[in-house]
This record gives sequence, C-alpha cells and structure tokens, in this order.
Amino acid sequence: MAQEIEAAALDSVVTTLGRRMPGHAVPLGAPCPNCDTPLAGPWCHACGQPGEDYHRSLLKLSREAIDGLFDLDGRLWRTLPDLCFKPARLTRRFLDGHRIGQIPPFRLFLIAVVLVFLAAGFEPQGKPVVQLNGPGGDVRTGEGINLKVVPVRDDATAVWVAARLKQAAKDPKAFEATLTEWAQRLAVLALPLSASLLGLMFFWRRGVYLFDHLIFSMHSLSFQGLLLSTTMLASLISGWFQLLFLIAPIHLFAHLRGTYELGVFGTLWRMAVLFVSSIIVLVLALSALVMIGLAEIGG
Repeated sequence: MAQEIEAAALDSVVTTLGRRMPGHAVPLGAPCPNCDTPLAGPWCHACGQPGEDYHRSLLKLSREAIDGLFDLDGRLWRTLPDLCFKPARLTRRFLDGHRIGQIPPFRLFLIAVVLVFLAAGFEPQGKPVVQLNGPGGDVRTGEGINLKVVPVRDDATAVWVAARLKQAAKDPKAFEATLTEWAQRLAVLALPLSASLLGLMFFWRRGVYLFDHLIFSMHSLSFQGLLLSTTMLASLISGWFQLLFLIAPIHLFAHLRGTYELGVFGTLWRMAVLFVSSIIVLVLALSALVMIGLAEIGG
C-alpha cells in the first residue's frame, strides 16, 4: 500500500502543478488518435484520451516544461497561504462549498505524507542501539544497527524478538525499508483516528458531522506534515530551526478555534485531549511498527 500512497501523491503533484497546453490540441472534428472517434472537444468523449498533438520540436517541449515549472496551478497559491496563515478560513470555505479554488484536502494530505518521508531521507543516519531483555548475552553489531541482548528471562516472546532483532542486524537496509513502508501505511490511519476523536469531542453539537472532522483533520495534518518536513530540512543547516516546532500548537489553536467557532477554554481543553491522545497513539503505533517490521524481516 505504501507504493500506492506514493503513486497517488505523485499523481496529485502532477495534477496540482500540471497545466493544459491549448496551443497543441488536435483540431475539432479530427479523429481521436486512440479510437478514431471525431473529436468534439479537448477530450475524446468515447475513450477519454486528451486530444493533444505531441509531435513538436524538442525546443518547444523544453520551453513548455520550463513554463510549467513557473506557471503552477493557481489553486496551489490560493491553498498554501490559507493553510499556513488562515487555516480556519480554508476549512470553512471547503465545508461551505467553495471548493474549486483549492487543492482537494486528501490530495494535499497525501503530498504532505510523502514529503515527510522524503525529508526524513535527508537526515544523517546514526547507529541506533537496541537493548533487549531476553535470552542470550552476546552482542551482535550490524551495519547501521548495534544490537545488545541482555539475559533476563527466557520466555517465548523474548526468544522470538531476539531472533528477529538478530536478523534485522544482518540486513539493516531491508529492515529500514520495511519500517518505512509500514510507517506510510500507518500514517493514513491518522485521518480516521483524528476525525473519530473530534467526533467524540463534538458529539453534542448539531450541524457538525464526521465529514467536517475529516476535512479539518486533512488540513491540520497536512500543515503539520509540511511543517515537519520543513523543520527537518532546515535543521540540517542549524539546530535552531527546530524551534519551528513551536508553530504547531499555535497553528492548531487558530485552526481549531476558527473552524468550530470555539472560545479560548473550549479550544485549549480539546487541544489537551488531542495532545495526550496523540502521544498514546504514537507510542502504540511505533510499537506496532517495530513488531510488524520484525515479523516481516524474520519471515
């Protein structure tokens, strides 16, 4: 599924940044290159293929590619400023039906997820130390992983974990790839979990539905993902850029209060619940991620 997420996000980037080139359309009435149906517009109404003529010089193709890089879809420039500085307005406008002028929330979320993993790939790789309470007593060191097995008890779970950790130490790159793949899958689960939690905190309010919470969660998590990506990349220059993480609670406060029209106290206690719940979910997700990774590397 991780590959599907990357493919969907890549398609989202292309769709978001893409632009039609009207100067190279096949003339109306000409046969569709795919099914020979006479064209009545920019798309073939029979097979759906765009009626474009790709036979043009390399110079024109290069010029169009450069033009496409600088002439981005207008929705990008309307969505990102609102997402960063006026998130409540972005969410409220979508919920009120003003949607054509902004990037679809789920597409934005997928792009943010992939950007987080791409940014994480630029971080310098250390050598994590894994200490296991289990049978043994030997120390195994693999490339990228230092594995230390401390003899404490001899039960089936400890034996299973010890065997898998030793296998992971022998092939750390495969283990890391497995963790990354499953981390992308688990990241998508943040949407229904966040929306469900918001639903519990607003279950008494009329006119607020699960769909509203999903849109809020997509916009909020998209911003947090973009902030995390930016901070990780900027921290490669200076550690002081980690202070950018302080923007996260400020943004969430403004987004939550503005979208749901809450008071200061109502916003703060919901933020506290979200924070504690996020910590719990994160610990459980990381534990599940490691166990799934060990299970797959052992298989």
